Amino acid sequence: MPEDDRVKVAPGVRVARVYDGPAPDDGARVLVDRLWPRGLAKDAAALDDWCREIGPSAELRTWFGHDPDRFEEFVVRYRDELDEPVRAAALAHLIELGKRGTLTLLTATKAVDVSHALVLARLISRRVRGS
Repeated sequence: MPEDDRVKVAPGVRVARVYDGPAPDDGARVLVDRLWPRGLAKDAAALDDWCREIGPSAELRTWFGHDPDRFEEFVVRYRDELDEPVRAAALAHLIELGKRGTLTLLTATKAVDVSHALVLARLISRRVRGS
């Protein structure tokens, strides 16, 4: 995905597929999937961090199945999961990275526009801006 195809949620926060190469202005590149992406060598990912704790639970991921018709309910359920202590700490870490500069959340998901990474990016953007 060329840099222009990355989903820019707000200034300084974006979502991209981990399989696509890094862009010069990605800033901190953080994989937010619970599982390592298939077929991707760790040194080829060009990551600054892998925040696996932030990914949705296996149960939620299975229920959602990346069905766009379930996305609104997925957002509600996923935001509830983000209140759990381990995920809340991981979210705080990502918010801190966002305050330091550009943050690119990476996912192996094909449809980033209906993904947990987009939910995270929107939430992080609001928290970084203080609203």
